[in-house]
Formats: sequence, structure tokens, C-alpha cells
Amino acid sequence: MQINCRKIVGGNGKGKALVTKQPINFLAMVDTKLGVINYRNHELFGKGLKDIVLIFPNAVGSSVGAYTIYSLKANGVAPVAIVCINKADIITASGCAISNIPFVDMLEISISSLKSGSEISVDADKQIIMI
Repeated sequence: MQINCRKIVGGNGKGKALVTKQPINFLAMVDTKLGVINYRNHELFGKGLKDIVLIFPNAVGSSVGAYTIYSLKANGVAPVAIVCINKADIITASGCAISNIPFVDMLEISISSLKSGSEISVDADKQIIMI
């Protein structure tokens, strides 16, 4: 299945989808050394971000969250691409830009149509996602 999207940060990424309907506060909810969600009240608690395609509504919290995304990349535990179901937020856009992580938003489908574990390919430059 092909899904159209909007390019925020260019590039390509392919991996298993990790989907959440909950926003993520990268600064407060992510262990940057291990690359896992460490906030107990998040539905992705304990899940790893390394080499996955993160699909979520948006980031919340401090703008320092952008540096958390950069730290994930520097530590080798970052997602291969990030998909924002809603309109892109500045935290994720900045973090992906400084980390060279492909980032897209504004999908044509709802998040309920996407499942964790599905193989997914993001081509931000062509503005398409393949499942």
C-alpha cells in the first residue's frame, strides 16, 4: 500500500513500524543511551527506537527534545525515519534536521490504519510511504 505524505526532512528509511497514538516528550520519556521509551505511563514503555520507523502524533515538551533526537542518533539507537500523523512539530523537525533522520507528516490515512511490526519504507524525497 502506498501512502502520500509531506516531506519535512529528506532521505529514506526502511524498517519495522512502531506506532503510538500518544505524543512523546523526547526529553522526559526517552533513554538516549539505550534508545528506549522509559516513561512508565506511555504505551510504548520499554520499546526500543533503534532501526525502527517511529509513527506518532507529535512531540510535546521542551525544545531541548530536539537534542534528545540528536543524542539517539549519536549513540546509534535512533529510528531510521519518523512519521508524524499530525502536522509536524518544531521539536521533531529540528531534531530530525540536525540528525539527518528522514521525517514526514500529514498522512492521507488515520493512525488506526497503521500497525506496529509492519515493514514500512519512508521516501521523504518522493513524499511516499510504502507498507
